[in-house]
Amino acid sequence: MENLKEKIRELGVISNQLEPSKDERDSLNKEIQDYANNFIDTLESKPSYYKGKLDESKLAIKDQKQSLSDLLDVYTSEVVDHGIKTASGGHIGYIPGGGIYTAALADFMAAVTNKYAGMHFGSPGAVAIENELLDWMKGIFGFPKNAVGNLTSGGSIANLIAFTSARDKHQIKNENVVKSVVYISSQIHHCIHKAIRITGMEDVQIRILELDELHRINAQKLEQTIQDDLAKGLNPFMVIASAGTTDTGAVDPLQKIGEISKQHNLWYHIDGAYGGFFILSESKKELFKGIEMADSLAIDPHKGLFLPYGLGAVLIKDKKAVFHSHHYTANYMQDATDDMLINPADVSPELTKHFRGLRLWLPLQLHGIEPFVACLDEKLLLTTYFRNRLTDIGFDIGPEPDLSVSYFWYSTSDADENEFNQKLMEFIHQDGSVFLSSTKINGKYVIRIAVLSFRTKIETVDKAINMLENCLVKTKEYFKCNLEVSA
Repeated sequence: MENLKEKIRELGVISNQLEPSKDERDSLNKEIQDYANNFIDTLESKPSYYKGKLDESKLAIKDQKQSLSDLLDVYTSEVVDHGIKTASGGHIGYIPGGGIYTAALADFMAAVTNKYAGMHFGSPGAVAIENELLDWMKGIFGFPKNAVGNLTSGGSIANLIAFTSARDKHQIKNENVVKSVVYISSQIHHCIHKAIRITGMEDVQIRILELDELHRINAQKLEQTIQDDLAKGLNPFMVIASAGTTDTGAVDPLQKIGEISKQHNLWYHIDGAYGGFFILSESKKELFKGIEMADSLAIDPHKGLFLPYGLGAVLIKDKKAVFHSHHYTANYMQDATDDMLINPADVSPELTKHFRGLRLWLPLQLHGIEPFVACLDEKLLLTTYFRNRLTDIGFDIGPEPDLSVSYFWYSTSDADENEFNQKLMEFIHQDGSVFLSSTKINGKYVIRIAVLSFRTKIETVDKAINMLENCLVKTKEYFKCNLEVSA
């Protein structure tokens, strides 16, 4: 027994290295704090995009210890400085996550205290915070108090939870799958297709709905398509609308689609991952009429509330359908399931659940809601400003967007227009001052802006315009040289 105890003590000396002393913690904290301050203070002076080659050997796990200082250098050179600087206000290509500082503090607190947010029994306070946030969102979107919800890692899992509920509510299984119909827009986010497949509904019939000139679902054509499918003996069961599409920022006619869904007893899902929180802007409330009619709603606080990546949410009215998919018990959890409360683990695929709710709760409590709403309004006005500046320097722009995503292109007769804009995009990425992306609208190659980072300011747009002017000169010169060589 003494030998055993001695061995345990020897191992304890080594394992105790995982618990730094207060002085060691203070030293580590200072290094991290200095790094964070320098990162934020210099962020907007650096490129928003860099396409270079990683030195992956620096990332290899080594047997010997490394100093935090050396590891921070590696993190900067091989992680932060490569790809898109997603914390930068110059990230206006894809829909950005935010990264507000107080949310990072909340994540630090959640990690240090290591609270588990899956079961009320284990951490009633953590679950209460997450439920409070979900109730707050129910109030914003007009969902009933008895709706269930979950804080997810993002829109993909939020949509997945909603679709499993729709599937089980409407008994989409066995031979019923192939004759069931889902109605979507061509502008829907690709995670919708992914979720349909993951939930075992790959063989359902998917109707890509006709859109109007503003890229919104044509509700009249939706009604006619449903009638046609019913006449064929098919089983229409779900329609999916968007409160802000990724490509064009369009908000579908939510109320009209809700009325059609109710008339035909369809599960009505709204993907508001990008645009949902614009409902907080007085100038956009009218667009969101009918969102309260949804059976399920996906929203992303890490987009519209400017949080670091990793916080989405789903709200669902039918508790029974959600429970059918996700609620299980186990003998070893019997102590944790005797209070009859709804646990986050009951309404999600996740059992081990990170306490991600703190990253929203703390900023809301510290800042109040006003700065968040002001930030959303600012982004809407910046989008208008951006579009005006684009036309000033000779670009064509897409239709007036509903929210803060828009697109543009340069018209030319000196080259194939798609090729010209694609080459322009290459020069934009080479420059990297501001990150933009591209997409195709009805086969047309266009450049896309997504103004949502809380750090995007009027100076950012001016920087982008300056970059575009320089890249436009390079693109024209490139095609001029090619024409001369061909001649």
